[in-house]
Amino acid sequence: MKKIKLSFVLILICFLQMIFSSVFAISPSSDVIYNGIDVSEYQGYINYSLVKNAGIDVVYIRTSEGTNFVDPYFRENYNNAKSAGLKVGFYHYVTSRSVEEAVVEADYFASVINGTSPDCLLAMDFEYFGGLSNSEVNSIAQAFMQRIEEVTGKKAIVYSDAYNAGNVFDSTLSSYPLWIAEYGVNEPQLYRNWSYWTGFQYSDTGRISGINGNVDLDKFTENIFLDNTEEISSSGDNISPQNNGVDVTITVQAGDTLAELAYKYGTTVESIVRLNNIQNPNLIYVGQTLVIRTTENSQENEENSTVYYTVRSGDTLSNIAREYNITVQSIASENNISNPNLIYVGQILTIETVRYDVHATGKTIYFVRFGDTLSEIAQKYGTTVNELVRLNNIQNPNLIYVGEKIII
Repeated sequence: MKKIKLSFVLILICFLQMIFSSVFAISPSSDVIYNGIDVSEYQGYINYSLVKNAGIDVVYIRTSEGTNFVDPYFRENYNNAKSAGLKVGFYHYVTSRSVEEAVVEADYFASVINGTSPDCLLAMDFEYFGGLSNSEVNSIAQAFMQRIEEVTGKKAIVYSDAYNAGNVFDSTLSSYPLWIAEYGVNEPQLYRNWSYWTGFQYSDTGRISGINGNVDLDKFTENIFLDNTEEISSSGDNISPQNNGVDVTITVQAGDTLAELAYKYGTTVESIVRLNNIQNPNLIYVGQTLVIRTTENSQENEENSTVYYTVRSGDTLSNIAREYNITVQSIASENNISNPNLIYVGQILTIETVRYDVHATGKTIYFVRFGDTLSEIAQKYGTTVNELVRLNNIQNPNLIYVGEKIII
């Protein structure tokens, strides 16, 4: 009798495991389906009139990657697809390894697409995670999505293959629409998080008139389209590049990128490219002279800037406040924290910092890059580690973060 009961329990456990590990076909978010493709520099020149005539309605265009790469065909693809009457969307390939990097990267994406008028949701393509934990992946993805919607005023969508959508991304992201990639199936399948798809990439070997070679094929529902299709007018610091500012002439230094220069001077990559007739935004050289149009308020001593900070083990609000030279009360108020002594690892805090302007103070603002150390930064700018520590209220000279602002 005991053996029978034990066998029944084992069978029940196996049955439950099968149920909860099973994958299920997920449905489109609407009955109306549009044919689409997604493209990048790998397709080269595209004849969008032929693409349109082949029955394609939507084209997603890669704009950028990380914080220092703009797809060289982005602008050409955008202009030609729009002229052909296609609905246009943009996607950015994320390389961030921290929440702080994700915010900077979202700002970069916003600066690249500044001045455009997309028809479709902005897409986050985050698929390489390296040694990140699932928790870290989701925190980075959430920070990127929140920030890109904030600075552009446009809604966003998560692009993911079926495995990552079901096994890596968690329910915190399922509030965003899903563009799922799964090949060789009639319907994409998942076992959790999303019940509907808005985009379905079903092949990476498609052939379409007007394109040489393979291209990704997609289906999109009507929910892929933005309600707000007005021109994007924002920079990484939520400052419009359309205002009248001050033209500053700078000389490119070793390690400079257009993204960092745009972020540093409160403008956009596109603005610098236009002012200087730059053909390839990924190619600038040491000693090159650039004209940069700063913002109207660039002569003020300081301006507010938002930082998203992820709480680490051992953090306290007082330590975080000291790091950003603000008060515990301001952080608690900004984040609706009722008990300043109670924060938890992984919690994302919104911190309103003060950014000193380079023109008013005579100082330089440097944004930390991967691999930087304070000693290398000090050597590059002819100062000392002690001076950087003093100016920036740095508690641990051996601990700086990618995207952190250093006053020099």
